[in-house]
Amino acid sequence: MNLEKAIAAYQQALSVRTKKDFPIDWAMTQNNLGAAYSERIRGDKAENLELAIKAYERALEVHTKKDFPEEWARTQNNLSLVYRNRIRGDKAENLELAIKAYERALEVHTKKDFPEEWARTQNNLSLVYRNRIRGDKAENLELAIKAYELALKVHTKKDFPEEWARTQNNLSLVYRNRIRGDKAENLELAIKAYELALKVHTKKDFPEEWARTQNNLGIAYRNRISGDKAENLEKAIAAYELALKVHTKQKFPEEWATIQNNLGLAYRNRIRHNRESNLELAIEAYKRALWVYTKQDFPQNWAMTQNNLGSAYRERIRHNRESNLELAIEAYKRALWVYTKQDFPQNWAMTQNNLGSAYRERIRGDKAENLEKAIEAYELALSVYTKEDFPIEWAMNQKNLGNAYRDRIRGDKAENLEKAIEAYELALSVYTKKDFPEEWATIQNNLGAAYS
Repeated sequence: MNLEKAIAAYQQALSVRTKKDFPIDWAMTQNNLGAAYSERIRGDKAENLELAIKAYERALEVHTKKDFPEEWARTQNNLSLVYRNRIRGDKAENLELAIKAYERALEVHTKKDFPEEWARTQNNLSLVYRNRIRGDKAENLELAIKAYELALKVHTKKDFPEEWARTQNNLSLVYRNRIRGDKAENLELAIKAYELALKVHTKKDFPEEWARTQNNLGIAYRNRISGDKAENLEKAIAAYELALKVHTKQKFPEEWATIQNNLGLAYRNRIRHNRESNLELAIEAYKRALWVYTKQDFPQNWAMTQNNLGSAYRERIRHNRESNLELAIEAYKRALWVYTKQDFPQNWAMTQNNLGSAYRERIRGDKAENLEKAIEAYELALSVYTKEDFPIEWAMNQKNLGNAYRDRIRGDKAENLEKAIEAYELALSVYTKKDFPEEWATIQNNLGAAYS
């Protein structure tokens, strides 16, 4: 309501503050109007952001770099924020426009003259680089790290504790997904940065940020390479459960569902305690996530959770194995309602691979037909998972395809075994003894069975 009143007031002001008669006041009001539209709740979000862009661009007609450098830089920064969140137009292009506007702002907001604004812009620039679509992903992440580290030169823990903690959390996200460097080391850097953020973002003073960081820390521990795997998973579960103390279903349904999904992943991979019970805990967590993650409201999250649920059912120990595999197949098929090859090629390929494995293990129905469906699903996955772009996923699919051909009932047995051998040997071109000793040994064993 207040924003609506603000917009109405700004528009009234502009009926007098014309560009011709009051150019400076006109530009200031346009800038304020842009800010109001960018935060507006009522109306169409996409349209509001377009109105914000137009208002900021009008402000820049007067607030030029030459005549009003500070206002120009501030408006460039505001314009960047809107481009970053823009719904209309090409997402990749919008992010490029955001980067350019931030870089223009930094021409005035230098570290020497405007240290706080400079640091804030560096932080915002990092967010765009982190999500950038164009260019080399690895390089974009390096640019994001560099910008965050620059921001921390001003946003110190002593002088700007909140900004420092926020930047530490953001830096962790980049380290967690970093492509360059040693993966294990990057995850250690992520964990360290999350733990630093928690020194300021305490549960008492910043409960939401604390919970968000606990969830992120849980993800880092779940994926951690260094240290004891079992202990890392226990730390992940503990962090997720801490996050749930704040991110309740009632107050933060979306965050709650995200944590439930993450908790499901941790329970599914848990080493300690009873495997059978852990899988039940995983299934329960995924089902809870689906209370919020509906297909209508959160289609991508819904599909992701369906895929995860399918994998938990496939591995399930309790109840009837035959029924569990049917539940897995149904869940994977549901995921594919959203995960189409056109819109989500990687997720589609992952789900096809999982579906192939469920069909290969299927008890119900005709065994020969199930193996044909498995082969079809694996081959579909390989249309996305190429060796060049996804070497590990490609190798995994080749291994699975080899298993399916080895067990195939239809067709010529000798020909099927040749195809199995070929697929295993392709997988071994990635799964080397040095880099993937366990997978290498498994495939060597399967290869031996195919040759014999």
